[in-house]
Amino acid sequence: MVVSRDVKFDEDASWNWEVNEDFVNEFFPFFDEDNEGEETWQPSTITSSLFVPRSSQDGTYYFYANAASGTAVDDECKLKFGELKAKRIYRYIVFRIDGQRVVVDKMGSPDENYDNFSASLPSDECRYAVFDFDFTTDENVQKSKIIFIAWSPESARVRMKMVYASSKDRFKRELDGIQVELQATDPSEMSMDIIKSRAV
Repeated sequence: MVVSRDVKFDEDASWNWEVNEDFVNEFFPFFDEDNEGEETWQPSTITSSLFVPRSSQDGTYYFYANAASGTAVDDECKLKFGELKAKRIYRYIVFRIDGQRVVVDKMGSPDENYDNFSASLPSDECRYAVFDFDFTTDENVQKSKIIFIAWSPESARVRMKMVYASSKDRFKRELDGIQVELQATDPSEMSMDIIKSRAV
């Protein structure tokens, strides 16, 4: 990490591994959506967030560092993912962040297809999802891969995008068996052609 000479660290607040991450959305600057996207910093109180900038009276930014990040993952997320991977009883699973936890939002039966999955994603809210993709290689070999999709549509609230982005890697680590990752802001970025090109 590179820090400029104008940045100071509060070492007493640094790397507290025991703090529960209740303010993950403060990892990023807060964008005031009612003020045409003008960037404003959060109030000057120490929280458990990673590298949260705080402006002092002399204009110097102080960064309070903490190693914790991400939201908690509900046990059902891991259970249902395990069933998709081992038993293949779902075609897809969609997850959402509810408060400070990632929870299961909806599931698709094995006979549903990619169009059903794509239609299940909201047009104005972020989601995580996994899709069990079956395909045939150029050598005529039947295969399947589990695709992880981070869905972040342009019309979603800025704050929501920040929370999902900051929690993604931790959530992915809980799902052992993901083979391909895709990030999409529009349906065209997760078309069947793109999915297949990434899977092959």
